[in-house]
Amino acid sequence: MSADSVNEKSKPHKLSEDWLAVIIGLFIFLLSLGTFLGGDILGWVVTTKVWTNLAGALKPASNNFANLSGILSLALTYLFLLVVLSFGAFLLGANVKRFTVCFTLVFFISYICWILGAWAYIAATSNQLDSFKISWSMNLTSEAGYIIALIAGLIVGNFCPGLVKLMCEAIRPELYIKTAIVILGGFLGITAAEQLGLATSVMFRGLCAIVEAYLIYWALVYFIARKYFKFSREWSVPLASGISICGVSAAIATGSAIKARPVVPIMVSSLVVIFAVVELILLPFIAQKFLYKEPMVAGAWMGLAVKTDGAAVASGAISESLILAKAAVEQGVRYQPGWIMATTTTVKVFIDVFIAVWAFILAWIWSAKIQQTSDEKIRASQIWERFPKFILGYMATFVIIIIVGIFWPQLVGKAKAAMGQANAFRGIFFVMTFFTIGVVSNFRKLWEEGIGKLALVYVICLFGFIIWIGLAISWLFFHGVKPPIAG
Repeated sequence: MSADSVNEKSKPHKLSEDWLAVIIGLFIFLLSLGTFLGGDILGWVVTTKVWTNLAGALKPASNNFANLSGILSLALTYLFLLVVLSFGAFLLGANVKRFTVCFTLVFFISYICWILGAWAYIAATSNQLDSFKISWSMNLTSEAGYIIALIAGLIVGNFCPGLVKLMCEAIRPELYIKTAIVILGGFLGITAAEQLGLATSVMFRGLCAIVEAYLIYWALVYFIARKYFKFSREWSVPLASGISICGVSAAIATGSAIKARPVVPIMVSSLVVIFAVVELILLPFIAQKFLYKEPMVAGAWMGLAVKTDGAAVASGAISESLILAKAAVEQGVRYQPGWIMATTTTVKVFIDVFIAVWAFILAWIWSAKIQQTSDEKIRASQIWERFPKFILGYMATFVIIIIVGIFWPQLVGKAKAAMGQANAFRGIFFVMTFFTIGVVSNFRKLWEEGIGKLALVYVICLFGFIIWIGLAISWLFFHGVKPPIAG
């Protein structure tokens, strides 16, 4: 990185990345709500579909723009983000001219990785093979694009210093992930609103299950990281949150709450995505083998065990297709489709929403107990200083959409279309996050920081007790609960 770049980044910021993420996330969210007024303001945003023919990989988010080519949709998406984020760079006090060049490289390299990750032979899940007319795939879902982006970033960051210099002003993984989390709130809101029709018992059982799992998982992972691997609190908190709660979002939020160095949640996030893929490949087939008589237990288990949203919902979908088929053959029972995956989604939504509560609790603990420098009574301003502000945006988007779903259920269809468009931007911010995480991750420094030990903690905790405690809790709350019979 050049001296000029360092000097530029060391200038006092006019605005923090935390607040900028709130502004950008809410801006995109509000534009998407144009569907309520009969408009389609963001319908042109590009989406990436699982593909066998590259020509079908890119599509606009809205059918109203069906005549728009995928390439043109991608170009419009790039230009929109370039303008919005360049203005954000100005608010941060960055060099805007340099940022435009840097962001262009980051955007297109990241998006190419996402397209590659959506190739059917990589991304198609087992229940999708027939629709793509293929006999096999790696079953990784389109989240494989995040892994490819991470690998590409690691290659660039460790072996292409000249390219890193060209992109340095736009290497801002925390800004991208925080903006994505703000948008995620609305997407989770519509998911929850659509599930309001679920049986009350399923909703209540899901809430009880995640609270219990949260308290057990987090405490155990934190204890093991501190006691047996001698990690500091700075490392143990995001690690416990990432492994036990909701992966990337939880690691970033709790890392911000305790003011951890950026490298800490970044390293945890990388491990979360890699291990989520492993779970996605293994757990649905275990569920089919042993839980086909308890389908709702299987659905809840996927929500409690798999740590990223996309992989969790995909694992619920795969489990549902496998279990419905086996139940029909072995028991002659044909359940209504949708309930197993809906249980997975419901449990996962509750987990995600609780991130905000946990971030606030940790901000208070760190201010009042861990890093209090005197005997003075803790002030609200100290908690506010630690609290990750982007969580406010996340909660705002979630609550707005939930209120729409509860009081104006006739608008849920429009809200779903709106959040589908906003969520397309969320995916783009996520893939840029993982590419830039790779760029800032130096292999030698990662090893010195202890990524090998982090991975070992992850393996021990995930396969040693998290998966099995999640299964036990799912059985406790969902044993005997069955989906309706089809027809």
